[in-house]
Amino acid sequence: MSTGQDGQKEPEAERWLTDTRASYDADAADYADEVRNLLAELPAEQDVMALFAERVRAYGGGLVADVGCGPGRITAHLRDLGVDAFGIDLSPRMIEIARREHPGVRFEVGSMTRLGLADGSLAALIAWYSIIHVPDDAIGAVLAGFRRVLRPGGLLLLGFHVGDSSPPEPREDGESWPESYVRRRHPSQVAAWLDESGFTVETHPTLTSAADRLGGVLLARRQVY
Repeated sequence: MSTGQDGQKEPEAERWLTDTRASYDADAADYADEVRNLLAELPAEQDVMALFAERVRAYGGGLVADVGCGPGRITAHLRDLGVDAFGIDLSPRMIEIARREHPGVRFEVGSMTRLGLADGSLAALIAWYSIIHVPDDAIGAVLAGFRRVLRPGGLLLLGFHVGDSSPPEPREDGESWPESYVRRRHPSQVAAWLDESGFTVETHPTLTSAADRLGGVLLARRQVY
């Protein structure tokens, strides 16, 4: 057992949450500096955000959660596009930075595995390169949580690194990989998980990601049933 942010014991199956929180807390300031102006350098990602914002508005608008928001750059960009977005992140340090850099925008500490939001309360949800730390055996529960908080027909935008599951080989220093290591997936696998979780994929471009690797993007809609 490990201890989570709220002081409660977490099962070993969720150790990736503890590792991920600790990693981002430790690196929050450097990470924020690294990505602060990144979107301006990535026109393909800007196009994806513009499409997402357009779809949200076209279906009546409403509250949009940026889950795994980090220092809040995507949340703020979506608000500039006219979307009523707020941010949620596992790392308290990331949320501190987001609140400081984007005053007046709602940011809160929370986990994508236990979203403290009412059923059907969101028009849309974005998880931009934040499912990359979620183990395969936890993806179904995370997507089920996303579906729960989305209203029928609500939009889900996922960004993730494309490739085979990683890390593919042992670490050179002989130490074990932390549970928070970046996992790479093929779009077809993520699309299959979405289908199993009650979503219909509407579009799936690929692009060069923030990490200069092939990135996958899936825009899906919560099925109505």
